[in-house]
Amino acid sequence: MMGFITCLNDILIPHLKAIFDLSYVQAMLVQFCFFTAYAVMSIPMGKLVGKIGYKGGVIGGFLLTAVGCLLFYPAADSASYPTFLAALFILASGVTLLQVAGNPYVTLLSRPGKESSTLTLVQAFNSLGTTVAPWFGSMLILADAGQTASKAEQISSVQIPYLGLAGVLILLAVFVKMIKLPDARKIAEEVTEHSHDGKTSVWQYKHLILGALGIFCYVGAEVSIGSLLVSVMEVTAGLDHATGARLLSVYWGGAMVGRFLGTLLMQRIAPSKYLAFNATAAVVLIAVAILFGGGKVSMWALLFIGFFNSIMFPTIFSLATSGLGKFTGAASGIICTAIVGGVVVPVMQGFFADHIGLLLSFFVSALCYLYILFFAVKGHKADEAA
Repeated sequence: MMGFITCLNDILIPHLKAIFDLSYVQAMLVQFCFFTAYAVMSIPMGKLVGKIGYKGGVIGGFLLTAVGCLLFYPAADSASYPTFLAALFILASGVTLLQVAGNPYVTLLSRPGKESSTLTLVQAFNSLGTTVAPWFGSMLILADAGQTASKAEQISSVQIPYLGLAGVLILLAVFVKMIKLPDARKIAEEVTEHSHDGKTSVWQYKHLILGALGIFCYVGAEVSIGSLLVSVMEVTAGLDHATGARLLSVYWGGAMVGRFLGTLLMQRIAPSKYLAFNATAAVVLIAVAILFGGGKVSMWALLFIGFFNSIMFPTIFSLATSGLGKFTGAASGIICTAIVGGVVVPVMQGFFADHIGLLLSFFVSALCYLYILFFAVKGHKADEAA
């Protein structure tokens, strides 16, 4: 559900851009409001999880996300772009709580040394949601919002899909409530008792801070590429929005395949080395897309980056939170705050898309992947070096 809801933004951006006649920068405010929730809410949500537990955080996350989905109905009736953005912020606050509670829960319950591969496996189901979402959006949102539809009809096309999502989220909250799950806070305390590094604050871990910046770059690049791909396919390959939205599933589907494959490969290959290889491949593909200047080659080069994005979030997260023990919950809040990269980087890339051209703007994403390469090679060892 986290992946599904997040990826639907990539359908909303070109949809709302056309309805409200927005520039690229204005359209990227969808991602700005969505990911600003991570910046504002992650650390408070981390403290909340410390009080109610990881399971309680997941339940609360589902319910708050459902509230945000329900608010799309009055937002559509108002025919106001700012109202849509406000509903997105509330929805994203729920997703933030899900992220803050869910990711560290997985790593704490993993076998020692298998945190990256285990979280990658779980994140593969996140990618299943992002793979299905473009098809869902193209059929239920864009299909009923063609050129012949009125503005009111185009806006209202988001109401029923988001009402359906709200219903599913509420059911998931009920199911999680019924399932018996261990309290990972006790496991975290045990890890801390066996740690002798003498640190008294989560901010003393250099590899965490560098890892949080890695998450900032990763999410920023992934969201920027996903958000602009439909426009790339329209402008440089002559495809319409609905066709582009369906092809977007290749980008997110590649991430799903890459995560299932990565789960197996990281049993034999060091997660940091695998991360370095994927970051390098992403930079090469962006260079190919820019050099070819458009057309099918550029389009497919950008779509294939999804495969190499696959293991980045879970691997960076697990490397950044390694050995933190009782600080894991707080660290998750810090790392999820760094998801604000999904705000900053897309708006930056949107600015360059407006001023130097759509394809050339992807150099911004390339710089993000270069930093991830640094973290994979050296940054995750910062505390070892100290």
